[in-house]
Amino acid sequence: MHMLAEEFETQLLQLYGSPILSGENLRTVLGYSSLDAFRQAMHRKTVPVPLYTMENRRGRYAYVKDVADYLATMRHKQP
Repeated sequence: MHMLAEEFETQLLQLYGSPILSGENLRTVLGYSSLDAFRQAMHRKTVPVPLYTMENRRGRYAYVKDVADYLATMRHKQP
Protein backbone atom coordinates (compact mmCIF):
# COMPACT_ATOMS: atom_id res chain seq x y z
CA MET A 1 0.00 0.00 0.00
CA HIS A 2 2.86 2.36 0.78
CA MET A 3 4.09 2.37 -2.83
CA LEU A 4 0.59 3.00 -4.16
CA ALA A 5 0.14 5.96 -1.78
CA GLU A 6 3.46 7.41 -2.97
CA GLU A 7 2.37 6.98 -6.59
CA PHE A 8 -0.94 8.74 -5.92
CA GLU A 9 0.87 11.54 -4.08
CA THR A 10 3.29 12.07 -6.97
CA GLN A 11 0.44 12.13 -9.49
CA LEU A 12 -1.60 14.59 -7.42
CA LEU A 13 1.40 16.88 -6.93
CA GLN A 14 2.07 16.87 -10.67
CA LEU A 15 -1.57 17.43 -11.54
CA TYR A 16 -2.33 20.21 -9.07
CA GLY A 17 1.16 21.62 -8.42
CA SER A 18 0.62 22.06 -4.71
CA PRO A 19 1.01 20.01 -1.52
CA ILE A 20 -2.50 21.07 -0.49
CA LEU A 21 -5.89 20.71 -2.15
CA SER A 22 -9.05 22.72 -1.64
CA GLY A 23 -12.41 23.51 -3.15
CA GLU A 24 -13.26 21.95 -6.50
CA ASN A 25 -9.95 20.09 -6.78
CA LEU A 26 -10.39 18.42 -3.40
CA ARG A 27 -14.02 17.61 -4.17
CA THR A 28 -13.07 16.00 -7.48
CA VAL A 29 -10.23 13.91 -6.08
CA LEU A 30 -12.38 12.61 -3.22
CA GLY A 31 -15.17 11.72 -5.66
CA TYR A 32 -18.02 13.91 -4.41
CA SER A 33 -20.65 14.46 -7.09
CA SER A 34 -20.99 18.19 -6.46
CA LEU A 35 -19.57 21.00 -4.37
CA ASP A 36 -22.82 20.98 -2.39
CA ALA A 37 -22.34 17.28 -1.57
CA PHE A 38 -18.80 18.03 -0.43
CA ARG A 39 -19.98 20.95 1.70
CA GLN A 40 -22.63 18.73 3.27
CA ALA A 41 -19.97 16.12 4.11
CA MET A 42 -17.85 18.84 5.71
CA HIS A 43 -20.84 20.01 7.73
CA ARG A 44 -21.54 16.43 8.85
CA LYS A 45 -17.82 15.86 9.50
CA THR A 46 -17.79 12.80 7.25
CA VAL A 47 -14.99 13.85 4.88
CA PRO A 48 -12.54 10.92 4.99
CA VAL A 49 -9.37 13.04 5.33
CA PRO A 50 -8.36 15.66 7.88
CA LEU A 51 -9.33 19.20 6.83
CA TYR A 52 -7.53 22.35 7.87
CA THR A 53 -8.16 26.06 7.78
CA MET A 54 -5.56 28.65 6.88
CA GLU A 55 -5.25 32.00 8.55
CA ASN A 56 -6.74 34.83 6.49
CA ARG A 57 -8.08 32.41 3.87
CA ARG A 58 -11.52 31.03 3.22
CA GLY A 59 -12.34 27.37 2.82
CA ARG A 60 -10.92 24.09 4.02
CA TYR A 61 -7.73 22.44 2.87
CA ALA A 62 -6.31 18.92 2.87
CA TYR A 63 -2.76 17.74 2.41
CA VAL A 64 -2.10 15.80 -0.79
CA LYS A 65 -0.32 13.17 1.33
CA ASP A 66 -3.46 12.56 3.41
CA VAL A 67 -5.60 12.29 0.28
CA ALA A 68 -3.11 9.90 -1.38
CA ASP A 69 -3.01 7.70 1.73
CA TYR A 70 -6.81 7.59 1.80
CA LEU A 71 -7.05 6.66 -1.88
CA ALA A 72 -4.48 3.89 -1.48
CA THR A 73 -6.35 2.54 1.54
CA MET A 74 -9.61 2.54 -0.41
CA ARG A 75 -7.96 0.68 -3.29
CA HIS A 76 -6.83 -2.10 -0.96
CA LYS A 77 -10.29 -2.42 0.61
CA GLN A 78 -11.79 -3.36 -2.75
CA PRO A 79 -12.23 -7.09 -3.50
